[in-house]
Amino acid sequence: MRNTIFKYGIISGLIVTVFMGIGAGVFMYNPEYDLGMVFGFAGMLVAYTFVFLGVKNFRDKQNGGFITFGKAFKVGMLMSLITATIYVATWMVEHQYLFPDFMEKYSETSLQNLEKKGLSPAEFKVEKDRILYFKELYKNPLWIILFTYMEIMIPIGLLVPVISAAILKRKPAEQT
Repeated sequence: MRNTIFKYGIISGLIVTVFMGIGAGVFMYNPEYDLGMVFGFAGMLVAYTFVFLGVKNFRDKQNGGFITFGKAFKVGMLMSLITATIYVATWMVEHQYLFPDFMEKYSETSLQNLEKKGLSPAEFKVEKDRILYFKELYKNPLWIILFTYMEIMIPIGLLVPVISAAILKRKPAEQT
């Protein structure tokens, strides 16, 4: 079980990391172009297919062709946590060495987009204060880690193991 979890978790983590790197690079060179987020989330979807495949592989090759919802969810979640941890670790390195001004650019772009919305002065101030609050939080590495885990785990990192378990669960009596 451990080999399957590590194998598929690492494959998934490497895939999401490549897409995340491309997306971050696109954003850094053109912050107004939303393609960076598209790359990031597309990478998550591609990567998390390997969590599904890992659960299926475990069921079919190591668990006699059957698996309970709970066991499938556990295997999927462990793979998902490995994927997310690789993602977070990669972002921490990228943020530190390649994109130390990421939050500065991100908040600047967010404020520019906010100005274009035509909000009332009171609404603008509330939203601006929220952006500046998160910008301040992002100066602390612990918050960066927590935000990055949330980015990948909510919802896709939690949803894929649930969907995988629901689709792949099979009782021994159901085998043909």
